[in-house]
Amino acid sequence: MDQKTIDIIKATVPVLEEKGNEITKAFYKHLFSEHPELNHVFNQTHQKEGKQPRALAKLVYQAAAHIDRLEELLPAVKVVAHKHRSIGIKPEQYPIVGEHLLWAIKHVLGDQATDEIMKAWETAYGVIADAFIQLENELREDVKENNGWNDYMPFIIDKKVKESDVITSFYLKPANGQALPEYLPGQYISLKLNIPGEAYTHIRQYSLSDAPGKNYFRISVKREDEKAMYPEGVVSHYLHESMKEGDRMFVSAPAGDFTLDMSSYQPLVFISGGVGQTPLMSMLKTVIEKQPERPITWIHAAKNGNCHAFKEEVKKAAKKHKNLKTFICYNDPSSDDLEKKDIKKVGYIDEQWLSEIIEYRHASYYFCGPKPFMAAIYKILKQWEINDTDIHYEFFGPQDELLEEQAITV
Repeated sequence: MDQKTIDIIKATVPVLEEKGNEITKAFYKHLFSEHPELNHVFNQTHQKEGKQPRALAKLVYQAAAHIDRLEELLPAVKVVAHKHRSIGIKPEQYPIVGEHLLWAIKHVLGDQATDEIMKAWETAYGVIADAFIQLENELREDVKENNGWNDYMPFIIDKKVKESDVITSFYLKPANGQALPEYLPGQYISLKLNIPGEAYTHIRQYSLSDAPGKNYFRISVKREDEKAMYPEGVVSHYLHESMKEGDRMFVSAPAGDFTLDMSSYQPLVFISGGVGQTPLMSMLKTVIEKQPERPITWIHAAKNGNCHAFKEEVKKAAKKHKNLKTFICYNDPSSDDLEKKDIKKVGYIDEQWLSEIIEYRHASYYFCGPKPFMAAIYKILKQWEINDTDIHYEFFGPQDELLEEQAITV
């Protein structure tokens, strides 16, 4: 891009900050009216709740603000690119998106969107789209080279195991018997489901909760609340209540850049809340297997023992590996929980407790859980002046929600 185009784009930053949500809402409405088939790709729950428009507005704003230094957005771009590859976004869909995004900008801004401004945004979108396409093509090539597949492949539920009152594990095997690709501990897969009574296909991402190298993928799914008008849990309820051993579903190859650094022997601290422990379980089992001497602190928070998945699995691992220290926090323990004396804290994880139980302050921290939980953990780690390179987290859903929760910059 020439300097004039850059200057024009940067001049639109204030209006994008003000009108971004209005623009993206108009964009999605227009896009789906002209291309209803794309309803099968986008998360309809996030659409109805307004999460996806807000996330796109944030991305457009960030792109405009960083148009002269787009490389600073690379970490955020990688997160999105992995998801795009996983759910099956194709290069030929980018011009369609660009056409409707430019229409929405013009529609909302009216006479403010001069021909000069629209031409500059057309150029800028082309540059941004090319960056995504190039990265996603590289990811697709990596998948093929790793015995994987692009798009989706049929899998069979080989085993269904109840882990707690709210979490069930699904052991998935390829329907054609194909060997599974290696994946990095912490990665996820996408499921594509056609649910009876639902107008559109549903696609959801679930972390792999076991170590790589098995002849199955294991995902562990929390049954979400069904009270909302359009429940976030439409897929989780279907999986829990309707899918049985032997049933088929369509699965993407593993994706995601929230992965364990196996090149380091730095002490590890895993901190999870609820079902957020699923990617950390994959990491824990991998490091125990491949780096048994590496110090590990495992900290998990749950409501109580009835909601606590993998408790016995982790306890068994801790008995075998002296370098694994485990700590449990319940905010609403039952009388049975208190009698067993497995829990180390009643209430919520806080800075004082963490400072007491974490032996190696200068460690690599990996955490995952509900949005407020993650924001609180991040705040503590920043107060401890932990290097950004040692802070790793996973967040499903539009990324900007977590970033805004604690003003985390990417």
